[in-house]
Amino acid sequence: MAYADHDPRSNYVAMVQRKRLYGGITLSIFVLLLASGFMLADERNAGGFWSGLHRIFDFPIDVWQDTAPKLDQLPGHLVTYFPSLIETINIAATSTLLGAVAAMFLSLLSTRGLARWPHLIPVIRRTMDIMRAIPEIVIALVLIFVLGGGPVPAMIAIAFHTVGALGKLFSEVNENTDLKPVEGLSSVGATWFQKMWFGIVPQVAPNWFSYALLRFEINIRASAILGFVGAGGIGYELKNAMSWGQGKYDEAAAIFILLFGTIVFFDQLSSHFRNGLTHKGGH
Repeated sequence: MAYADHDPRSNYVAMVQRKRLYGGITLSIFVLLLASGFMLADERNAGGFWSGLHRIFDFPIDVWQDTAPKLDQLPGHLVTYFPSLIETINIAATSTLLGAVAAMFLSLLSTRGLARWPHLIPVIRRTMDIMRAIPEIVIALVLIFVLGGGPVPAMIAIAFHTVGALGKLFSEVNENTDLKPVEGLSSVGATWFQKMWFGIVPQVAPNWFSYALLRFEINIRASAILGFVGAGGIGYELKNAMSWGQGKYDEAAAIFILLFGTIVFFDQLSSHFRNGLTHKGGH
């Protein structure tokens, strides 16, 4: 009898059943929350999801009807709005670079076994959590109120959020590093910075770069969205074109094409580099 109570197979079956039960309960709670959230949002929405569902293609049709007779003007619109697209890319690139550099230091300072001041690890981690939790658009709105409209508020807002997001990812990479080079450098009297630069960074640099490229893609989209609140770039031009309504939808179509082409281009480019880094790391 005692053997039956401790039968590994029966224990395993019981464990699997418990996991399935807990998984089913969790899924049920998730579905209920999703349904209740949708119903609440639909009630508070000005129009209503179901009543407006049949109009989902009205805007694309209006854009096409406005653009089709003016296809010959499309290349000119693409040239006109190209500088705004460059501004958006510059915002994303600068914010990604600044955010990645800050994230490198914060991630090293928040990793157990690597931190310069171990007692500050919880403080630094909670700081990155806060930076990651605040949406870019909220930060941008505050900065626009203080600094006025333009690309600078967007750059600061995206960089602020990028520090929290990349800092979390970088710290997870740091936790998987080999500490033997650090121990070797410590034995010859290296400073903390020297130990990180020569012992840790060469190990984690490919993964850091891969995550930074992925974040750059996200920041291009974010910088375009922030243009809707007056933060400059091609998003601001898109907001104006859509606000002018019918008659200007051909300009909106040109901006859509530029945005779509840019996002696809950088998505493919960063995927190529990330795959190369992953393949090289595998060898």
